[in-house]
Amino acid sequence: MQSSLDHFVSSQPAASPPAISFTSQEIRDRKSAFVAYIIPAKDASQVKDAIAYIRRTHANRSPAHEVAAWRFMSLKPGMTGLGGEDDFEVISSYDDDGEKWAGGRVLNIMKQAGVLDAVVVVSRWFGGIMLGPTRFTHIETCAAEVCKRFKLQEDLKDCRTMLSSLDDILADLRSEFTTLTARPSTHKTMDYDSIEDLAKLRKLVTAREAAIKSINMLITRAKERGNTRSQGEKTSA
Repeated sequence: MQSSLDHFVSSQPAASPPAISFTSQEIRDRKSAFVAYIIPAKDASQVKDAIAYIRRTHANRSPAHEVAAWRFMSLKPGMTGLGGEDDFEVISSYDDDGEKWAGGRVLNIMKQAGVLDAVVVVSRWFGGIMLGPTRFTHIETCAAEVCKRFKLQEDLKDCRTMLSSLDDILADLRSEFTTLTARPSTHKTMDYDSIEDLAKLRKLVTAREAAIKSINMLITRAKERGNTRSQGEKTSA
């Protein structure tokens, strides 16, 4: 599977060392150890750099296997990206690193978690005792932990970005409403970065969308009243 990665890798070197987003709890079983890492990666070059980085950090204590899987969005050949989602495709693959079938299992965990633009590396140190199928359970458990944390981080980030955008729209609408009605409006800004509860952020998104809908209706009514008043003044004149 390594050749499938090399097929997409560009010749440009990484600008800086990859940053590990999350590291799983270490699982120990009969002297073997398992740890997973997840690193953001938006193209094949970044995937390759991330895998190489993890392997370099273990140079003094080399694992028996470093299983990797990755998924990222990529422009389809001949597309510009201006056509929206249809211009993109998901590139995904894995590297068993000698642990047959392990890479596909890690990739499946990523798919189930909805993780994109990332690479997961699961390192396994062999303790001398064969674990049988249990080794796959440990690999999947470690991978699932970092995928869950990464997905939550991305969802929180998306919600905060959405809220900032909705707040900008709402501020413009409130300003327009104030101009039309001469009624000052106040709005308390919130520090969304301090909110770690995804459900709360999603409720705030719903509330902002409802507020935008409501103030749009008020603006429409204010404009209608203004038009009616103007027509009345013309008639009386």
